[in-house]
Amino acid sequence: MPNSSKLDFAAWPPQLTEDQLEDLHLKAATYALAHGLLYLPVSPRPPLPTSAIHAPLSLIPSPFPRRLFEFSQRIQSTYNVLYSKIAMDEEFLDRVMGTEVGVGKVDDFVGQLWTGWKALRDHGDIGQHLQLGLFRSDYLLHESGRNELSLRQVEFNTISASFGTLSEKVASMHRYLHSSTGYFDVSPWLTPDNLPPNNTISGLAEGLAEAHKAYGVPQTQILFVVQPGERNVFDQRWLEYELLDKYSIKVIRQTFDQLAQSASVNAQTRNLDRLLSRRLHPTDYPVPSNYETRFLLERSKAIKCPSIPLQLAGGKKVQQVLAQPGVLERFIDAGAEELRASWMGMWGLDEDDGIQKALQKHQALVLKPQREGGGNNVYKEAIPPFLETLKGDERHAWIAMELIVPPEGLQGHLVRAEQTGSVKAEVVSELGIFGYSLFGGKNVLKEKEIGWLVRTKGKDSNEGGVATGFSVLDSLVLVDG
Repeated sequence: MPNSSKLDFAAWPPQLTEDQLEDLHLKAATYALAHGLLYLPVSPRPPLPTSAIHAPLSLIPSPFPRRLFEFSQRIQSTYNVLYSKIAMDEEFLDRVMGTEVGVGKVDDFVGQLWTGWKALRDHGDIGQHLQLGLFRSDYLLHESGRNELSLRQVEFNTISASFGTLSEKVASMHRYLHSSTGYFDVSPWLTPDNLPPNNTISGLAEGLAEAHKAYGVPQTQILFVVQPGERNVFDQRWLEYELLDKYSIKVIRQTFDQLAQSASVNAQTRNLDRLLSRRLHPTDYPVPSNYETRFLLERSKAIKCPSIPLQLAGGKKVQQVLAQPGVLERFIDAGAEELRASWMGMWGLDEDDGIQKALQKHQALVLKPQREGGGNNVYKEAIPPFLETLKGDERHAWIAMELIVPPEGLQGHLVRAEQTGSVKAEVVSELGIFGYSLFGGKNVLKEKEIGWLVRTKGKDSNEGGVATGFSVLDSLVLVDG
């Protein structure tokens, strides 16, 4: 254990020679290729894959205070229950996300989802009360004026909680690099005890298997709704293989366009002959018929992951409304203060002084719409000119959030398959904690914290989505701090 009681983040990573970096790079790249830590290459690609490249990687795990890592794991169960209960609260979602007084009146995607869901409810056409959530709560380290580190939530994901399986592969890769090289004894922090285990593959599969069991038809298959031209297929395939190997559950992959041709619901039984659907971004609805396909799924007896209400629950506006006094207690009896301790200040631009506050504090803010996947937020100096273009009603779709201030000076060695050598850059690392919840009616039947991921990006990048090209996959070395 190091002599100093705390790690100096500005002194990370420890010094490595060029020869040592080349050795780590070679070992990391070959390990990734041998163990399925992969992407499909950039288009054009043949219909059947003939090659693959390793996912973007960090050569050395990023430091993270052990006490804050354990805190993030501990509060995940509270978050699982919270968002399950939000998804079961129709009145709350109607008010916050609906088209009458909520976000849906100005955000077309949210509005169409809510309107379709409302129509299904009005006609008694919801086919299944059970829902499954595969969640991920994302955090950054926050440095206060007293030079103390705390944990702050970036967002809570109820859809497309991706990279769970590849995050496990990266953690295994870093343990392999330590076993193989000892990281050349360059840091007393780099020990096996400080490299936490990551079993996200089994955890995500367990959640899907629990829903499969609750559905009650052993031969039912699980449907993955995927995007056309998806590069991140291996992240999904590892989950598919785990379901087949461990639970004998088969998976079918289809796009919305394929489902429009193949899916039908039996009028008497509401059977779809599938179980679940996943990954439902706004970009998955380029034509109106895609919404009809989504509503068809919602009418069926299939257990959705996510359902429409659970997808609406993951909106940024919900995150902001939860920060208002007393709202959190509507859903949970215990643990509210721990959750609040992980939040930055937030407000809606539709509030009376929302725009004025955003202009006054713009250098310390980010503006967020109701979108997932990276590339949609507005930061700092871009905020005043953006607000000049924002029409009155459109303010309902945007929230302002105080910027998290990560530790200064932290660096990493980042590699991509398309580049030669590693790049040393000042970085920010984002921790995501996975959980699942099976719930329905008014009850949470089973929930669990199931794993984690780390995405590390150059500090000059404001976005953090690996699939959007801004980040690399990483893991943790736990330190005192």
